[in-house]
Amino acid sequence: MPNSPYLDKSVQWRIRTGNVDFQEPGYQGTVRAILDAGLATEVERLISGGKEADVYLVRYNGAPMAVKAYRLYRTSHRGGRAIKVDTMSWMAAREFEMLHRAWKGGARVPTPARRVENLLAMRYLGDEEGPAPRLKDVRVERPQEFLDGILGDIEKLAAVGLVHGDLSPYNVLVYHGDPWFIDFPDCLRVDRLGASPWRRLEEAANLLRRGLNAFGVYFRNDPVTLDVEPFVEGIVARLDRRRVLREPS
Repeated sequence: MPNSPYLDKSVQWRIRTGNVDFQEPGYQGTVRAILDAGLATEVERLISGGKEADVYLVRYNGAPMAVKAYRLYRTSHRGGRAIKVDTMSWMAAREFEMLHRAWKGGARVPTPARRVENLLAMRYLGDEEGPAPRLKDVRVERPQEFLDGILGDIEKLAAVGLVHGDLSPYNVLVYHGDPWFIDFPDCLRVDRLGASPWRRLEEAANLLRRGLNAFGVYFRNDPVTLDVEPFVEGIVARLDRRRVLREPS
C-alpha cells in the first residue's frame, strides 16, 4: 500500500469543504475510526496515552496488533500550541516510513503494517498480561548485554541513514529480554536532502550524544562500559557518505 507523506484525499476534502470536526474524537470515536479504516476487527483497550498520540491494543482476525492514533488537536510539547489540522496524517505517514526503513535495516522495531490518515497499525509488543514495559520502568538482568543490543541497533539504523530523534529509556521497550525501539516520528534521515550535509551530521551527532548520555544515567549504577564520544564519532563517520567532515589528504 503506498504511503504518501501528503494528506489522504478524504482529509483534503474535509479540510477544503469545512467538514472537519475541531474536537478530539474521544475513545469511542477513535475506536470507530480504527474499525472503519479496516486496521482491526476488534479494539480491546487503550494501552498507552501521550501528548501526541494514543496507542490501542487491537485484534485483526484474532491476531494482536497495536494501533497508534495521532491526536488531531493535541498541544505540542513546547509552547502549548495546538497542531495544525493538516499535519495529522503527515505525522503518521512519516513514522510509517521511518519504521519501515528501520525494520528493513534489521533494527528491532515494531513491524509497521498499514497507515490510514492519522492511524498507524504495527506489531504488538507484549502478551495477554499487557504491553512490554519501557526500559525506564524496569531493571535488566544483564545490563552490558542489553546496552550492547541498544548500541547494535543504533548502528543498524545508521546503516540505513537513520538516527532516532529521541533516544532514551522512555523509547526503548524490554521485550523477551531484548531492546526494541519505539516512537519514530522525529527520526532524522541523514541520507536525505533538505539541509546541508554538514548540518545534518551535526544534528545527528547531537541527537546521539544526548541519547547515549541518557542511557549512561540509566545504567550509572550498573557495571557497564559506554564510551560516548568514540561511539558517536564512529556513527557519524559512517553517516558521512559525502565525506564532508573529513580533512582533505
